[in-house]
Amino acid sequence: MLATIDRPSLDDLFSQIPAGVRLDRHLAIPDGVSEMELVADMRALASRNRHADELVCFAGGGAYDHYVPSVVWALAGRSEFYTSYTPYQPELSQGVLQVLFEYQSMICELTGLEVSNASLYDGATALVEAVHMTIAGAKRRVLVSSGVDPRALEALATAGRGAGYVPEVFEGSPVVTEDVAAVVVQHPNVFGVLEPARELFATAHDGGARAIQVFDPLSLGVLAPPGELGADIAVGEGQGLGNHLNYGGPYLGIIAARLVDVRKLPGRIVGETVDVEGRTGYVLTLQAREQHIRREKANSNICTNQTLMAIAATVAMGWLGRHGLVELGHQCAAKAAYTAAALTDLPGVSMAFDGQAFFKEFTVRLPKPAVAVVESMITQGFLAGVPMPQAGQDALTVAVTERRSREEIDRFVSAMGEVLAS
Repeated sequence: MLATIDRPSLDDLFSQIPAGVRLDRHLAIPDGVSEMELVADMRALASRNRHADELVCFAGGGAYDHYVPSVVWALAGRSEFYTSYTPYQPELSQGVLQVLFEYQSMICELTGLEVSNASLYDGATALVEAVHMTIAGAKRRVLVSSGVDPRALEALATAGRGAGYVPEVFEGSPVVTEDVAAVVVQHPNVFGVLEPARELFATAHDGGARAIQVFDPLSLGVLAPPGELGADIAVGEGQGLGNHLNYGGPYLGIIAARLVDVRKLPGRIVGETVDVEGRTGYVLTLQAREQHIRREKANSNICTNQTLMAIAATVAMGWLGRHGLVELGHQCAAKAAYTAAALTDLPGVSMAFDGQAFFKEFTVRLPKPAVAVVESMITQGFLAGVPMPQAGQDALTVAVTERRSREEIDRFVSAMGEVLAS
C-alpha cells in the first residue's frame, strides 16, 4: 500500500501529525490468548453482574418487565428479517416493507392518529423529533410538563441548543402565548400519575400551540388514546412491545401524528401501492429530500428506523390483539393497585401523590432513603423500583406489570417491610 501511494515508510505517511501528539513508544498490547482462555475471562467478567431474571422486577421508569411471547423473536429473529437493512429496493424488500406498513397501521389504530412513521431510535428521540415538527417562524417556545421524564427533558435541552429553543418546565396548567410552539405532557407521567391531558391539550390549542403526548403504548387498552385526548403528535418508548430489557437497548421510538403533519414526519414512511400488474405492493414514500441532500435545511436528519425492534413490536401487537391489550391493561392496573395498598400498610410508607389515579406505576414515600432501600432489596431478590430524587430522597417509583404474581407481590411487600424495619 505504501508503494502504491508512493510513501517510503509509515513514519513518512504520518509525518503531518504533530510530534507532540504522537506516541513515541510501542503500544502496550499484551500477547494473544486462546479462544478458550478468552471465553473463560469473559464469563468471569459476566459473573460480576446479576441477570435481571434472577431478580423479581418492580423497576420501571421507561423500561418494563413485560412478558415477551416466544413467537415474537421466533419470527423477528428469522434471517430474512434479522439481516435485512435497507428497503430502498422494493422489488427485493416486500416482506420487510409490508411488516413496517403493518406496524404503522397498528400504531395509528393504537394512538387514534392518522399517520405513523416506521419508528425512530427510542422514546426520547421521538419526543425531540415531535417538538421539531412544531417549531416554525416566531413560534419557538416549548412548554414541558414537570411530569415528563427528566432524561427526555435532557434530550430536549441538548437538541434545543442547536435548534434555538430552551424547554420550559411548567407546573399545573401552562400559560400559552402566541410564541409557544408546543405543549408537552407525559400521560401517565414519570411518577405514574394520570395527568389531566384532555384539559391541558385544550389549553394548548386555545393558545395556538400544538399538543404533544408522551404515552405508554401498553396503557391504551384501558386509557383513552392520544388522538381522542386531543394530542396532535404522540410519542412513546416501544420497549414493552415485544422487546426484552436488553441492558437498556436497543429500544424503539414511536411517533404518530395527524395527517396535516405527514410531510414533517422524520425517518421512513412505508406506503401501500400497486405494481404494473395491479398487485398490492409496498414502497418507501413521502420522504423529504432535505433529509438526504440538503441536511442543513431539514427539520430532521434521521433517515432510518429501528426495523428489527419495529418488527418485534408488530408481532407482539398482533399476538395481543384488541382483547389481549385490554386484558393486559386491566392486569397491570389491578396488580399495581393491590401492590400500592399493601405497601402503604407498612409503617412509614405513604403515597407520594395521594388521591391521584395511576396505571401500572406509582410513587411512594419511604421512611428511609430510596437509594439505600433499593440496594438492600437486591439482596432480598428484588429490583424494588426507581428512586425519584426530583420528588425527594425518600421517593420510590414502583412498576407492576402483568408478569408479577400475587405470590411475588406479597413476598416483595414482606421483604420491603423487613428492610424498612432493619
